[in-house]
Amino acid sequence: MASSNFRDHLGRPIVAVTGMGIITSLGQGLEDNWAALTSGKSGIHKITRFPTDNLSTRICGTVDFIEIPKPNSVERSFAFARETTIEALAQAGLSGDFNGPLFLAAPPIEPEWSARFELGDRSPPAAKPGDAYDRFMAALRERPDPEFQEAALFGAISERLADRFGTRGLPVTLSTACASGATAIQLGVEAIRQGRTDRALTVATDGSVSAEALIRFSLLSALSTQNDPPEKASKPFSKDRDGFVIAEGAATLVLESLEAAVARGAKILGIIKGAGEKADSFHRTRSSPDGGPAIATIRAALADAGVAEGDINYINAHGTSTPENDKMEYGSMLAVFGEGLKSIPVSSNKSMIGHTLTAAGAVEAVFSLQTMLTGTVPPTINYTNPDPTIALDVVPNVKRDAEVTAVLSNSFGFGGQNASLVMTREPA
Repeated sequence: MASSNFRDHLGRPIVAVTGMGIITSLGQGLEDNWAALTSGKSGIHKITRFPTDNLSTRICGTVDFIEIPKPNSVERSFAFARETTIEALAQAGLSGDFNGPLFLAAPPIEPEWSARFELGDRSPPAAKPGDAYDRFMAALRERPDPEFQEAALFGAISERLADRFGTRGLPVTLSTACASGATAIQLGVEAIRQGRTDRALTVATDGSVSAEALIRFSLLSALSTQNDPPEKASKPFSKDRDGFVIAEGAATLVLESLEAAVARGAKILGIIKGAGEKADSFHRTRSSPDGGPAIATIRAALADAGVAEGDINYINAHGTSTPENDKMEYGSMLAVFGEGLKSIPVSSNKSMIGHTLTAAGAVEAVFSLQTMLTGTVPPTINYTNPDPTIALDVVPNVKRDAEVTAVLSNSFGFGGQNASLVMTREPA
């Protein structure tokens, strides 16, 4: 039986992070990303991937510096995940087959418009109204298109990652909107706690920014339309915030039981102390105005971690920059932390990298761990017009040196998906 030094307050194996990799609009790799983030640099820019004429939003945080063989969301998401996993495994000092499960957060998969138009052009003429699906299938039977098929397979990314890195068992792919990255980490934590494995590979990736995605979010009035200058558009918790900036990115975390990591001499980067997850049935896209599910999520994460409210000394907020979500998150944090919230630094990485959607929870977990490792709290930029109804210490515009030993990271997403993580430094 494992020593009590390697068990948590409920007798479960403590889960350590031994490797991290990251890509955002700020660049590739943890070193470059952290330097840019803590200096208050923005990765938001004008869209060049597709025409934006007559669109109300013309800015994004896309990752356009990774080479891909075909311009679709599957290839982009796979490439981002591959590169962050290579970085994370190198930092963890692991080579060869990973020999543990893979939990992947990936965006919903759809063929690009251009691919659908091309398929439509070579499909037989319509025989009757509503037979488009039958016509498409007939065209694919006549001339198979492996690239189109892979672009339409939800599990394609995880299968390719599993083959590349030698993970064990059936790879798990999940997509729970903005909570996906945090949920992937939670699944890895649970696998280790349950004794099913000593290590898990948790990956979250999103390369899905397209004209269709932009239009869909615009129709929901969710995106910022403050296009000029792009880097000023994302302004969480500010009075003049008007929506989020859609973005791309990926992050990989290597999780191991603390006992196994120490036994092999791995460097411990931090501990995933607890996780909470709750559903919100209020609306398909909007969060419950009273914040009830978000409050329950935060409390569940703290309870799972065995951590008191007063032990948290930094919050990595979901902080999307949408009017409603920022207000809801503030109310939720206030309900949990009360007057103590005023003394806790709260910042939003999305002010600089935009909202990386499926990848956000893992991207922000990496930045949260880096905050503890370096003693530097990243700022919330563009905070020049504070919302007087949101009384937070948002670390305005400039980074701050502080000793951080316990972080809460929130991910509250569309479809009622809520997840929070509690991370701490390595135990003594």
